[in-house]
Amino acid sequence: MTASPPPLPLSGPVEDYLKAIYELELVGAPASTNDIADRLAISPASVSGMVRRLADQGLITHEPYRGVRLTDDGRRAALRTLRRHRILECYLTEVLGYPWDRVHAEAERLEHAASEELVELMASALGDPAQDPHGAPIPTRDGRVEEPTLATLAETAVGEQVRVRRVHDKEPARLRYLAELGIRPGSLMRILDKAPFEGPITVWVEDSGGGTTRAVGVGLAAQVFVERAAAE
Repeated sequence: MTASPPPLPLSGPVEDYLKAIYELELVGAPASTNDIADRLAISPASVSGMVRRLADQGLITHEPYRGVRLTDDGRRAALRTLRRHRILECYLTEVLGYPWDRVHAEAERLEHAASEELVELMASALGDPAQDPHGAPIPTRDGRVEEPTLATLAETAVGEQVRVRRVHDKEPARLRYLAELGIRPGSLMRILDKAPFEGPITVWVEDSGGGTTRAVGVGLAAQVFVERAAAE
């Protein structure tokens, strides 16, 4: 049986668009032109032109006024880019010692330049990690990824014990503050109190000394994704 030819290389901007559309589609709805523009910090007019090009290449489907969705080819390309990005983040953090608040921007710069061979060597050297430093799942070599449905810390009830699975990685200042609070993927927390009228959430965070009580604003809590944990 003849092996399938490797996929044709895509330009950096095309990969950025496909990755953005994939992430927007995770909420279940087609990605709108304005949403894509906001995600990539460009004008809606520029998005409209690229959307036509991507549709012509068979990477997306587009219905006017209804948004766009990735085709199977587009999704595979998006996942290849996400794999490169997240493996790079892991390598930069674990091998080169980059702090987790700076690694996303560095991986954004490198993801279009790194070859698939280099990324796979990095992945093997790291023991094929399943998540990046912020808890995001890393697509497999054959293009599979599990995107679990997670609640946010803001949605949890008083008395619940939860473990952090993932945090948003786009804002370095937020990541630095979460690190100061001891809140990272894997952290165990218990919800002690929720102030009314969107006041702060008081949580107990497990640490090497046993645990620390912290106050987390609702806006920040909405960027921390958790799963229920059994009492320990």
